[in-house]
Amino acid sequence: MKNEAVVDFLKTRRSTPVLQLGEPGPGRAELEEMLTIASRVPDHGKLAPWRFIVYAGAARAEVGEALAEITLEGDAEASPERLKLERERLTRAPLVIGVVSRAAIHPKIPEWEQIMSAGAACYNLVAAANALGYGATWLSEWYAFDERAFAALGVEPGERVVGFVHIGTRKEAPFERVRPELGDVVTWRGDI
Repeated sequence: MKNEAVVDFLKTRRSTPVLQLGEPGPGRAELEEMLTIASRVPDHGKLAPWRFIVYAGAARAEVGEALAEITLEGDAEASPERLKLERERLTRAPLVIGVVSRAAIHPKIPEWEQIMSAGAACYNLVAAANALGYGATWLSEWYAFDERAFAALGVEPGERVVGFVHIGTRKEAPFERVRPELGDVVTWRGDI
């Protein structure tokens, strides 16, 4: 049976630019609901090859300070504007959730499938935030790929960052962007 509300939601779901996310953010119960939904993804072997790191309150600024220090280590002449940008990376929205892949070699489950499961968890988190009435966006900026930042972020050795989902209340309606034409992204093989 077709669920029109879900179909309409999926057809119109939009990421909200991070600078358009404001207070309030979700409370603990709403966040736990989002994380429960985010966890309901294809997961061959039931490995849960991903985990979530919640950055809330002062912890966001603490990570930002570490990012500014890493920036200075790499560029002793970094401008005050650049350092301010780094300090504010995780404070642009009321809440940020890191999605981390724990994919590893397994005798039966390909590592690629585990990585895709982590990506699906990231997307489900964005969709869950939207479904609960919040704006959200999935970003992976330089610190997602720079192991010097991992300790400050709480990323363990062997893990990889899938992205950071910024969540808050939309300050304005997100704009619609151009979507691909199906003819450009679909190859048909066989008759239907």
